[in-house]
Amino acid sequence: MSTDKTLSAEDVVARLRSGMTVGIGGWGSRRKPMALVRALLRSDVTDLTVVSYAGPDVGLLAAAGKIRKLVASFATLDSIPLEPHFRAAREQGRIELMEVDEAMFMWGLRAAANRLPFLPVRAGLGSDVMRVNPALRTITSPYEDGETFVAMPALRLDVALVHMNRADRSGNGQYLGPDPYFDDLFCGAAEAAYVSCERIVDGAELAKGGPAQSLLIKRHRVNGVVEAPNGAHFTSCAPDYDRDEAFQKLYATTPYEELRARFLDGDEQAYQAAVGTWRQQCEDGSGR
Repeated sequence: MSTDKTLSAEDVVARLRSGMTVGIGGWGSRRKPMALVRALLRSDVTDLTVVSYAGPDVGLLAAAGKIRKLVASFATLDSIPLEPHFRAAREQGRIELMEVDEAMFMWGLRAAANRLPFLPVRAGLGSDVMRVNPALRTITSPYEDGETFVAMPALRLDVALVHMNRADRSGNGQYLGPDPYFDDLFCGAAEAAYVSCERIVDGAELAKGGPAQSLLIKRHRVNGVVEAPNGAHFTSCAPDYDRDEAFQKLYATTPYEELRARFLDGDEQAYQAAVGTWRQQCEDGSGR
């Protein structure tokens, strides 16, 4: 039986349906599966619940009207504190928001990955998290300590989308940067997981490409692999490339419809070409 799980970004999006709950890996403006997000923008899929340590993935999908509800602990571009397209969508009341503490978010993913209905967590107690999320419940330890915890519900996902530095055709994924960003939990919490990567390599090369703990994503969790060079742009994908701060600034200061017409209407190849043209115009002083 073939273990080749390679797909195109369009193949992945063709497996998504409106109304799904989609988890998107990465963190803020770091190692986001942006090529998959851009393919999703080009589809007719909508009415999504998105679960994300949110960055421009959420900003773009919110601006395009793809999101019904967001589950997140923040929405940031890192070097730009608040994601502007998310902010506009939220201020205009276009998306519902479940905002929780970062640790609560992580334990919600961990509960889903372990097929548990919830996990107890101290984070959130004594904060407005409980006030703004009235559906959250607390639970008392059944042991003699009698401590009270937040019962963080499992963040179950229909689909997870993550981006790795390297992957093999069977679905094993490797990160080479400083942080896993919980991408393994996103894959574990999902019914189906899709990994985009900078480069597909042989399994033997993957095994010697970094320390054992860098082999983050296991093939049994993965339904498809997409080779997408520069696929996290404009977010960072260390050590392959840093965040494109100049393009991120353009993104943050440009109305979505203008951004879409200039960079997002075509396929991924057209996007990468348009970014190259913009960069050349900036170098010769003819562009913004």
